[in-house]
Amino acid sequence: MKVIPSIDLMNGQVVRLYKGNPQHKTVYSNDPISIAKKWENTGADMIHLVDLDATLGLGSNFELIKKIVSCVSIPVEIGGGLRSESLILDALDIVNRVVIGTFAFKEPELLQKLLTKLGPEKIVISVDHKDGLIVTHGWQTTTDISLIDSMNEFLHVGFTEFLLTNVNRDGTLEGPDLEFLKQACDLEKANVIASGGISNINDISKVKENNAWGVILGKALYENKITIEDAKKLS
Repeated sequence: MKVIPSIDLMNGQVVRLYKGNPQHKTVYSNDPISIAKKWENTGADMIHLVDLDATLGLGSNFELIKKIVSCVSIPVEIGGGLRSESLILDALDIVNRVVIGTFAFKEPELLQKLLTKLGPEKIVISVDHKDGLIVTHGWQTTTDISLIDSMNEFLHVGFTEFLLTNVNRDGTLEGPDLEFLKQACDLEKANVIASGGISNINDISKVKENNAWGVILGKALYENKITIEDAKKLS
């Protein structure tokens, strides 16, 4: 299982939000480049960069993201506000994989075109949900789309990589949503990254038991409740 620390960016700072709410923001660092190097040096398999300003329509951290990527040698995936073909392709000029959420649900034909052009390993579908219903637009819009039904549809047309987040757990340290994680990981050919709610090493162990492809470490990592080294021992 891949151990993947998240670096969430707002206004050039490393932050964490509570349940995706920008009004409930904690700033952990003003130096995201040093944070990225730190996670690389402690054994991270990949870095998950999120441009929260782009996600929420408040701006862009893309130039900073380019600097971060150039300073590490491990793979990097980025997400947040990638809602056009040109933005997705620009991102893939500098990183290994892109994480696509809103665009995946709003532009299925363009998404299929990108799949044909890029292959499934470059595109991670972000299936953010609130208790089984997909949310989009920076978690601000709840749809009536079923999480598992949507994953089955993406799998059917050739996608294999997914980032699964129960928004109601994200940033809470309340433990991961194992019910939906198990359902998602049981889908044939689905490589699922679990995100949201991780609070301790036992949570990571439970995620691994459900055959997740990877696990995102966020708030618990920044608040020293877990370490990448300990997580790697499980993986």
